[in-house]
Amino acid sequence: MRFRVTNKDGSARSGFIETDRGIIHTPAFMPVGTIGTVKAMSPDELKEIGTEIILSNTYHLYLRPGHEVIASLGGIHKFMNWDRPVLTDSGGFQVFSLSALRKIEPDGVHFKSHLDGSMHFLGPKEAMDIQSALGSDIAMVLDDCAPYPSTYEYAMDSLHRTIQWAAMCKELRRGGQALFGIVQGNLFEDLRRKSVEELVDIGFDGYAAGGLSVGEPKEDMHHMIYFTAPLLPADKPRYLMGIGELGDVMKAVDAGFDMFDCVMPTRNARNGTLFTSRGKISIKREEFRSDRGPLDPDCSCYTCRNYSLGYLRHLFMAKEILSMRLNTIHNLYFYLNFFRNMRESVSDGTFTGFKSKWEAII
Repeated sequence: MRFRVTNKDGSARSGFIETDRGIIHTPAFMPVGTIGTVKAMSPDELKEIGTEIILSNTYHLYLRPGHEVIASLGGIHKFMNWDRPVLTDSGGFQVFSLSALRKIEPDGVHFKSHLDGSMHFLGPKEAMDIQSALGSDIAMVLDDCAPYPSTYEYAMDSLHRTIQWAAMCKELRRGGQALFGIVQGNLFEDLRRKSVEELVDIGFDGYAAGGLSVGEPKEDMHHMIYFTAPLLPADKPRYLMGIGELGDVMKAVDAGFDMFDCVMPTRNARNGTLFTSRGKISIKREEFRSDRGPLDPDCSCYTCRNYSLGYLRHLFMAKEILSMRLNTIHNLYFYLNFFRNMRESVSDGTFTGFKSKWEAII
């Protein structure tokens, strides 16, 4: 994997990540395909709207259908018919957020499956074995994601585990898989700084900031975004995990982050909330019942080119499957186009104006 920054506008930067399966232009948005599919979308449709990389999840694919099954079917790319890059999260966040019962040990975590209550164990070895079997292009280290709020003592213990597990993941990496370290430390500046310093000493292909957008106040999250980004190596990709609100994204790009993922565009689409150049709308509003106009006159996605607001509202109210598909096509196109325009604004030196314009809309 090779990363290059091509343009900067203040701390905001644009560039690209080069992998064996294709180039990822940054700042990049990764649609979330947790269990090997981006909900309601086919791989060809994802390509048509400009998707360059998707995210899948170690925890979920391990539980169902099992990484051995996916490996026997040719790996994650063959399994889901996707020949572009895939990043796999290590499953650390899901173990700590979805499991009602877990026991942390020095070499990993015993946890109860949210699917059937069965007990499992995930440590650095298991996380790397699973991601190797999946064959993702970018793997993530196993981390201990401390909840909000956490005491300083708990956050420090969590950080020590994350660093120890990161070093083990680095030793266990196989083949040509790129590996990203994950910065933890909750909302404590000294712990975040220590996390960065120790991860950089270990050495990774990229660095992610985790443990944010987990319930903390927005101003605290924004402060930690601006605090953490400049600590990270300038010659490596910087990934802000799980942050997808576009106002937050623009602040993170302003701080110097390069990669993002979130279920927001797809989940909102299925729930009838759609993103437009005039702000978010709820498709179920009565005023759209007989509206002949497109969802967004400034959008050139398949949905906006072919269907009226009235029809989209009808599909949603009737709970038709096509509603989820058309809404998702639009929301993902909107996000990817937003990122394209944001990259161009960084390249043109107009990012500040781009940010001001969109902050007034969203």
